[in-house]
Amino acid sequence: MPKKLFKKYMPDSQKLKQQKGLQFLGDRLHEPNLWHLSRRSVSLAFAVGLFVAWIPTLGQMAIAAVMAFYFRANLPISVALVWVTNPLTMPPMFYFAYYIGLLLLGNDAPGNDFEFNLESILSSLSGIGGPFLFGCLVLGIISSLIGYFGIRLYWKYHISKQWSMRNR
Repeated sequence: MPKKLFKKYMPDSQKLKQQKGLQFLGDRLHEPNLWHLSRRSVSLAFAVGLFVAWIPTLGQMAIAAVMAFYFRANLPISVALVWVTNPLTMPPMFYFAYYIGLLLLGNDAPGNDFEFNLESILSSLSGIGGPFLFGCLVLGIISSLIGYFGIRLYWKYHISKQWSMRNR
């Protein structure tokens, strides 16, 4: 069952509840849906984590935790999936987001006359920001939908496979 796969890598909820740094959350941290491994909570966690992974800001883990609280998704999975964007994957992912933003907005790519100095970088940021953020939004929505429905389909497939094996 997919539950066994996820449970193997889950942190101990009791240890996390005793962390002094997390006491400000109060009883919200004891919400069962934040720790429960069900098709609903795990698929929502994938949607939250993959969406937040495309947000180009510091504090992605905190944003994912707040969204997991709000949507009652599995907290550890939501926060862990944010690490899809890490120092190795960020440059290609964000360049792809910028490229998608350019395509969808119908903008032309900047010319090859770019010079690597402070003035050139600051002047090009105004033209890069819109397509980049729009591309991040679009890819965040698409990847969260794929994650949500992909986990739901995988979970359903795995359960039906278990039932067919049991019936044999």
